[in-house]
Amino acid sequence: MKLEINSDRIWWTSDFHAFHANIIKYCNRPFKDVIQMNETILQNYNMAVQENDIVFYLGDIAFGEEHAKSFLDRMKGHIHFIVGNHDEKYLETIKNRAETVSDLIDTEIFGQPITMSHYAMRVWHKSHFDSWNLVGHSHGRLQPNGKQYDVGVDNNNFSPVSFDTIRRVMQSRPHNENYLPEEKRR
Repeated sequence: MKLEINSDRIWWTSDFHAFHANIIKYCNRPFKDVIQMNETILQNYNMAVQENDIVFYLGDIAFGEEHAKSFLDRMKGHIHFIVGNHDEKYLETIKNRAETVSDLIDTEIFGQPITMSHYAMRVWHKSHFDSWNLVGHSHGRLQPNGKQYDVGVDNNNFSPVSFDTIRRVMQSRPHNENYLPEEKRR
């Protein structure tokens, strides 16, 4: 899916797992219970994101359709939703709130090719040209492969991450494993 991006306020996030009590212990989240976790994540999100911002949500919103709806209704921004492994049961609810719903997005933002997916990839569209792969699912536990970044809340202080922040991170990352230097492209 190609998207036309007409905003300089762009955010990424994933893996809220709202109302999933066991995620607190699985990921060592610093919350006493799901209520504190849910409210902290939603508050952090809405403090960063404004109503007209673009948000790419890379999967796993909540446990329970009513919880998914509740969270999506309270989230600011124009949400482009990539389906995670816990979202498939709530697709109609997600489609009613999100601008787009897909399994993967390949697009270009400010001239930067980006592939977005719930799952990390070994190679992706234009990875040999150092395109980015923005992912969720791994909860901060997976070493990035070159220009890959986990946008999930567990990897980003339970907050969304901006394009500028990701760009700064990517400047310090090594080339993708299959990077093709300029001189070999001709």
